[in-house]
Amino acid sequence: MSDAATLPTIDSLEEARELLAAKDHTIERLECEAKLLRQKLEALIARHFGGKKNEAVDPAQLELLLKGLEAARTLPPKDEPATPPACAPSKRKPRRQKLPDHLETEEIVLEPEEVKAQPDAWRKIGEERTEELDWLPAKFLRRLYIRPKYVRGERIVIAPLPARLIEQGLPGPGLLTQVVLGKYEDHLPLYRQAKIFRERHGVELARQTLADWIEHAAAWLRPVYEEIKRNLLGGGYLQIDETPIKYLSSDQKGRSAQGYLWTYGRPGSDVIFDWQTSRGRAGPEAFLRDYEGKLQSDGYGVYEALCRDRPNRELFGCWAHARRKFYEAREEDRRAAWFLRQIGMLYEIEAGLRKRNAGPDLREPTRQWQAAPVLRRLDRAMKLIAPKTLPQSRLGQALRYARDQWPLLEKYVAHGEVAIDNNLIENAIRPTALGKNYAKVSVMRSSATSGRVRGLFSRGGHGNWEFSVSA
Repeated sequence: MSDAATLPTIDSLEEARELLAAKDHTIERLECEAKLLRQKLEALIARHFGGKKNEAVDPAQLELLLKGLEAARTLPPKDEPATPPACAPSKRKPRRQKLPDHLETEEIVLEPEEVKAQPDAWRKIGEERTEELDWLPAKFLRRLYIRPKYVRGERIVIAPLPARLIEQGLPGPGLLTQVVLGKYEDHLPLYRQAKIFRERHGVELARQTLADWIEHAAAWLRPVYEEIKRNLLGGGYLQIDETPIKYLSSDQKGRSAQGYLWTYGRPGSDVIFDWQTSRGRAGPEAFLRDYEGKLQSDGYGVYEALCRDRPNRELFGCWAHARRKFYEAREEDRRAAWFLRQIGMLYEIEAGLRKRNAGPDLREPTRQWQAAPVLRRLDRAMKLIAPKTLPQSRLGQALRYARDQWPLLEKYVAHGEVAIDNNLIENAIRPTALGKNYAKVSVMRSSATSGRVRGLFSRGGHGNWEFSVSA
């Protein structure tokens, strides 16, 4: 009786159809949700238990895996048209970009068959031109130097060979340049280049041979590196950062060790990468042995140590690192949003200065006038809020970092040549993430190889060449 009372009453065939349609829609929604959950669960199981090197599951990963369930719960009714997907192809015709003028042009004239048959019977009144962009694959060239020998009396003469980049070596300058660019600009490790040469061009080149060529190229470019370093260290202002890279060490057979590329540069100038096997003070201290001037960096303690007891060096902080910590705290504590707005004002001032192409002489008074009040406001707010915030919370950590760095963060206002942050040097590091294979080299300590030079080449954010050499 009670069960019968809970059943809906159906007064007409139309109501029965509507009820069945609603139930069909519910079943479809549940099936879609179950399928999505099953896929997410399978992905999670494969990620967490599917291999020898299992990864720890972060709560953010679980949140990402469960995304899309809300959409599954709100499927549109069958009689309503579904919204077209955001990735639907656009009906707009793409605009064809103009091809560069420097490209080599091959002209092909296509004559109608009627004109070919009776050329004198036709008069040309115009023509239509259609552009096509094509690619001729790279090719190897065997250059054979032939040197005839001549004799007169007892004297034999022969023309000398032209200067070679590698004495008695095989590669010409074009091939050597291609190997260097392939490895450091296109991020193709040498084993992959060797495979391309073998399979696409039928030329067998051992990987060790290519590595020797790289070594010779680094030696040739050593003077370029020394000149870049001299100009950077003599400029009075450097940004500095470091990035970890795995490398193969002879001390640990078959295992990789952690090394670091220390990066030095100045806005609008060149960039140098200096390879070190440690993140300690010794590497940058040796590189900056005779440097005097301003250093800008994040809050890593080594940078402070580099300027300690050196009255001719001055350390500056990075607002991008301070802002990042407030950004990470925004979801946990809404008070972080206020700090982000204030820091945003500092960056708006810098954007306005860049738009006006302002130099140091204009940047300094503008910052004193516009940015200094914002900094004072930030300082007062941090002193007020920090005692009321849990130290281990994300906002507490952001406040502690900013307060510890505060003397270094507010300094840029009085120095027009110093940037607000260290972002330019971080941008210069980014290409290394694409091709970290070039640092996976063996560290050799024998006397026979102690003088050898290894090089690193890359293209900077300003189009300048970046080069580093380490013995």
